[in-house]
Amino acid sequence: YETPVAREQVLAAFYERWQHEALVVNQWFTIQATRPAEDCVESVRLLMEHDAFDWRNPNKLRALVSAFAGANPIAFHRADGAGYRLLGDVILKIQASNPQIAARMLAPLTRWRRYAAGQDLMRAVLEEIAAIDPLPKDIFEVVSRSLSDAP
Repeated sequence: YETPVAREQVLAAFYERWQHEALVVNQWFTIQATRPAEDCVESVRLLMEHDAFDWRNPNKLRALVSAFAGANPIAFHRADGAGYRLLGDVILKIQASNPQIAARMLAPLTRWRRYAAGQDLMRAVLEEIAAIDPLPKDIFEVVSRSLSDAP
């Protein structure tokens, strides 16, 4: 859409029509999370506050956060590290209540060596997660394997 206002109007109308269909709402989250624009980080943070988003629902987490981190390289690899920070914040929030999902969501950060520009920022988020005490086993395995070969 040509303007952010038009985009928001269309998304709001779509949600109004389909809000009672969980699978459609999940796609509604994914479409917004994968919008190829640097400001999508802020959009995802706002969507995490939406009434339809539920931190305890793995499908909602995957639809919004995993889609963002795995399918939106423009926003996830933003030069200031805001995309990495967003994913790190989510992991920190859900690690105690859902360590299996948190461990799976870490995958984009574990590829930090592939990105010369952002690798220090990605690694810093992994190190922050590694410092959780106690660190759930599922997360420990992913983070320690990713950082173990680090120079």
